[in-house]
Amino acid sequence: MEKDPSTKSRITTGILVGNLASVLLVGGSKYLVTYLEGLGTGNGSGIFVFSSFIIVPLLMGVISAWYWHPLQLKTKHYIGWSAVNTLVACLASFIFLREGVICLLIVSPLILLFVTAGALLGKILYNRKNNTLNSSLAGLALVVVMVDTFSDHKNVRLVSDTLIVNAPIEKVWPHVVAYKPITLKENYWLFKIGMPSPVESTVDGYEAGAGRKCIFSNGYVFDEKMIVYKPNEELTFDILTQPHDPEIMGHIDILRGQFLLKDNGDGTTTVIGNSWYKLYVFPGWYFNLWSESITRNVHLRVMQHIKLLSEEHV
Repeated sequence: MEKDPSTKSRITTGILVGNLASVLLVGGSKYLVTYLEGLGTGNGSGIFVFSSFIIVPLLMGVISAWYWHPLQLKTKHYIGWSAVNTLVACLASFIFLREGVICLLIVSPLILLFVTAGALLGKILYNRKNNTLNSSLAGLALVVVMVDTFSDHKNVRLVSDTLIVNAPIEKVWPHVVAYKPITLKENYWLFKIGMPSPVESTVDGYEAGAGRKCIFSNGYVFDEKMIVYKPNEELTFDILTQPHDPEIMGHIDILRGQFLLKDNGDGTTTVIGNSWYKLYVFPGWYFNLWSESITRNVHLRVMQHIKLLSEEHV
């Protein structure tokens, strides 16, 4: 049996209005933050904060539920249409906010969770017909969006990984400073579907202060400066510029990288890879899971390549 035209209309309108509101809220906050930073009055907190991935999806679900609740839909229908709502939101973010496909893939479970929660909350609120409560909650959510957008957000994290190389330290060190193109097969699923992965590293000189480049697939280049250069011991470098890619711009800054080497006294070397990054997307508990996983797999790909090169002629 086909749905009544009025049913289709209400479902579609709920999805479109909910998404329009979310695009205006997120796009508006993004514009304001960028504008204020251009005037020198912004706090540099980044674009996508707690409200963008929790409060806004909740509002989107609540707004959609306003159009759906007269239809007396079952809970499973609210969940199903919330999934459609999320797909439309991701498409709108791709078109209007120019978000990257992989970024949207990462964030979609979080958006789905809170869009669904908002829709089910709206279902309960509207069935109770408490307009005062509904208005108060909507006003509170808008206040949270504004306060959170202009609040300072600091989330600097360190990711560290260790690998044993079956070669003496003097064989390992040259490949830590600069390494030939990586030929290892991709084994991390995000790299397999198109996320840039490390390919090669080059240097302008072999001393502190010299430039270094970390080249990724798709031709992306991280320009670096070596600030600590201690042969057979430590290489630390600051990231000067990073690629203008929609997957990372406004989301994360890679601040510093480091390799520490330790002679194990038995012909093997311990290599420790460290990276510091600053995250601009919140909530941190969710996005740090992804950021740490990606950073760790960048480390391991480079360190495994160093291991192969170092052990080649031992």
